Amino acid sequence: MKRLLQHKDTSLDDKVAAAKEGDDEAKNEMLKQYQPFIAKSVSEVCKRYIDPARDDEFSIGLLAFNEAIHAYSCDKGSSFLSFAKLVIKRKVIDYIRNEQKRPKVVSLDEDYVDDEQMENPSEVKAAKDRFVLETESWYRKEEILEFQKQLQKYNLTFEELTETSPKHVDARESAIQVARIVYADTNLRGQVLEKGRLPMKDLIQKVDVSKKTLERNRKFIIAMVLILAGDYVYLKEYLKGVGM
Repeated sequence: MKRLLQHKDTSLDDKVAAAKEGDDEAKNEMLKQYQPFIAKSVSEVCKRYIDPARDDEFSIGLLAFNEAIHAYSCDKGSSFLSFAKLVIKRKVIDYIRNEQKRPKVVSLDEDYVDDEQMENPSEVKAAKDRFVLETESWYRKEEILEFQKQLQKYNLTFEELTETSPKHVDARESAIQVARIVYADTNLRGQVLEKGRLPMKDLIQKVDVSKKTLERNRKFIIAMVLILAGDYVYLKEYLKGVGM
């Protein structure tokens, strides 16, 4: 199962299996690819934005994700990501509890802070709003970067999508509905994900759209199928307006 990640059709379970069997390349790729997922899981426990480059909690989450790879079994009845999130949260909670038990050193040089000022409702709300914006901005950026990498595997770029995406709302909604039909059909979805092409001959029999229109929107439809098939929380919001 070595070099398994080089294949476009590799499932997440296959990647986990490869990593468990000693494929370090597979494991390292997973640890890198799912950093946004790890940060989000840790953030849900800490109730704040988690910076992978600074926060110790992220390191705990990363180690927990690695542990989940080696401990996971598809026979457990849950998906790997659900299992990994559980392991991450447990490890981070244990870390926080241990940190709280350690004696805290208070510096005599600390500036005095007015408790009443800290509890000002408007300031608390502003801080919470800022946290939400910073967190969502970071996650959205990471998700877009991950999607860019995914598009490259299919020889697509954001620039191409911008140029070829339907300009009119009705046409765009129609293309997204076609993508849903492709995604819902195991055979059609497999051809897109495995071969990176839109199966025109089979698809034309399932949709009320001309071949010319399908060809014109081919790249956009493939990109939408990739979003539907991936763990893209924010990008999927783009599709909610048409019945997602």
